[in-house]
Amino acid sequence: MSLKPLKMKLYNKVNNDELKQRMLASDEKRITLSFYQYANIENPELFRHQFYKLLDEVGVYGRIYVAKEGVNGQMSVPENNFEAFKKALYSIPFLKGIRINIAIEDDGKSFFKLKIKIRKKIVADGLDDASFDVTKRGKHLDAKSYNEITDDPETIVVDMRNHYESEVGYFENAICPDVVTFREALPLVEVMLADKKDKNIVMYCTGGIRCEKASAYYLYKGFENVFMVDGGIIEYARQCEKQDLPNKFLGKNFVFDERLGESIGEQIVAKCHQCGGDCDVHVNCANDACHLLFIQCDDCAEKYNSCCSAKCSDFTKLSEEEQKELRKVEVFNGSKFSKGRYKAFKEGQGLEMG
Repeated sequence: MSLKPLKMKLYNKVNNDELKQRMLASDEKRITLSFYQYANIENPELFRHQFYKLLDEVGVYGRIYVAKEGVNGQMSVPENNFEAFKKALYSIPFLKGIRINIAIEDDGKSFFKLKIKIRKKIVADGLDDASFDVTKRGKHLDAKSYNEITDDPETIVVDMRNHYESEVGYFENAICPDVVTFREALPLVEVMLADKKDKNIVMYCTGGIRCEKASAYYLYKGFENVFMVDGGIIEYARQCEKQDLPNKFLGKNFVFDERLGESIGEQIVAKCHQCGGDCDVHVNCANDACHLLFIQCDDCAEKYNSCCSAKCSDFTKLSEEEQKELRKVEVFNGSKFSKGRYKAFKEGQGLEMG
């Protein structure tokens, strides 16, 4: 790909709601996928604009982060353009031949427009990369090797994802830190395992990108035997199915797109945040002034009008003018609580809270 200057920035300026409705109404078959690659990008802004043009030409929808340290993307591609997409992607030298993680459970309705954003890092980790060698990473494990090493009861398995991800699915016997961000997980896990630096430590995340950085950090911190699931949960599940291997993942894999999850194991390991019944379906509160991420079953969705509380449900029934005025003074759960952490449920304070 030739990085020639562009005279204009490229963005999709069509209304989000309209784009979403177009996507939902379309019968076009699309493939949801993700990839990442650490690399040295000297001019992220120039790369971003050229990359947007390249992907837009083959009909890509998705969310991509570009930084000086590389690229991290989740997207969907028209099925009949998949080969053209790979050709375009692999035309970029540092992306040539990289693994593409294809979604396990997919209806093609994962994204409805293309967004490429420039960030300081492709994953926010809070680390000073200059203080350690990020290329000295842990050993990759394929699905067969993961199953073998975790058959040893002395092996420690660590989920490097956030609490709302691990709540709906995790590997057997995994340590699942109660954190909202990857940045929080790194120092917490270090403290939790401080006296186990000689043990086999196996980390995993959705597609592998968080573990690439985390494994290098923990090796720098003196951990001796650091491993990571190659390609994350997505690739592990694919290899288990293809090779007919035992699947040690329980429940659902949380994903950061319109689907919010894909089934990996047959079990439902989570509970509805409202009634406590078995459920692993993440939703955002239908009150746009709240938009809290939480787990809700069908019965509670009907009872509360797809909202997290009676207060939000009542709010959505008001006129737009009334909602506009109330937004100035009312505080909803989405303002009070971070992602998926609805304390009113846990503390038994009922649904009447905002």
